[in-house]
Amino acid sequence: MANINLGNAKKVKNDEFYTQYSDIQKEIEAYLELNPDVFRGRVVYCNCDDPFESNFFRYFVLNFNKLGLKQLITTSYKPSPVANTQLGLFGDDKTLTKSKGRSKVTANKFIINEVKDIDGDGEFNLKDVAKQLKANKNNEWTPLEGDGDFRSEESIDLLKQSDIVVTNPPFSLFREYIKQLVKYDQKFLIIGNLNAITYKEIFPLLKENKIWLGNNYKVNAGAMFFEIPEKIANLEQVREIKTNESGKKVYITRVQGVRWFTNLDHGRRHQPLPLMTKAEVIKFVMKKPFEKYDNYDAIEVSLVKNIPSDFSGIMGVPVSILDKYNPEQFKIVGMCENVDLYRQKTKVYTSAECKQAYLDKFGKKGTYDLNASGVVIRDGLLEKVYQRVLIKHKKK
Repeated sequence: MANINLGNAKKVKNDEFYTQYSDIQKEIEAYLELNPDVFRGRVVYCNCDDPFESNFFRYFVLNFNKLGLKQLITTSYKPSPVANTQLGLFGDDKTLTKSKGRSKVTANKFIINEVKDIDGDGEFNLKDVAKQLKANKNNEWTPLEGDGDFRSEESIDLLKQSDIVVTNPPFSLFREYIKQLVKYDQKFLIIGNLNAITYKEIFPLLKENKIWLGNNYKVNAGAMFFEIPEKIANLEQVREIKTNESGKKVYITRVQGVRWFTNLDHGRRHQPLPLMTKAEVIKFVMKKPFEKYDNYDAIEVSLVKNIPSDFSGIMGVPVSILDKYNPEQFKIVGMCENVDLYRQKTKVYTSAECKQAYLDKFGKKGTYDLNASGVVIRDGLLEKVYQRVLIKHKKK
């Protein structure tokens, strides 16, 4: 079942899902294990992160020296009600224009060039951030002229100055967000929904090994827990309610099918998937031969663990293969879908055939969209399978 909160957020274009600190920490550690210097001397840009709310900002400030960052840039999109109530923490900043009456709410830009001492009490809150920025003149806090949209000229100029983008971008704008990162040849580590791999703008990048899924897919069975504002919280889906440092209620919700997308290397990506031979899978697991597609020159493999190690042809496997995909072990050749971008289809069904298949299967009039996926023949009936990625073994 699709997550209700995520669905509601998409409907109203509300993307206020705040990533938890622990998830950020666990993911980044995987890249440090492979290369401890992956962030050293780099400019990290969090361009969808209000510093008053973002655990990305919190993580990179806390670990600025440990990671060896050259600079941390954080920009927020749209004014934050939290930021607007916390401006006083920063005192009289000369970069801010004085205004009469109610304070003008703006999107903000934080640039951290140096982190020295943050209390040492083991805690980190808005007062620590304020103290750091206020005491260290090498750091900068200024309002943006615009609304902080990642597509704005201001944000793009900052993007060009950065080396690695790390953030949780708006789910509803994921296509545009990835497109921009690729255009400016950026390294990145970002969060998106697993369904994004089927997008025509995203899958070719996965196929060409230009981007891949991150390391931390096993946490919470492929789901992530997010902090969300009360206004979009569905109480039936809320797992926990807690109070944050500002005294505001924070609702924790579980979103299924969330993944990290990246072009930074990590060790799990090079771990070979242990597999049985075709004969072993048939004998010990399936108890029957592999099915062949009616519209692709490939076999149907319904579970990743059942991929035969010695099959030289093309195999249709669940999209979850990308969680365990090793580019030295497999090659992605395409995807079973309506639009055949990869010239893998051997048959395209006519409208009449789709209608007949629906009548045969369900006993009433309708259209069975056979061209949307791989098709197998079961008990004489044409049967669609779930979304499949087409792969084959790399030659040894």
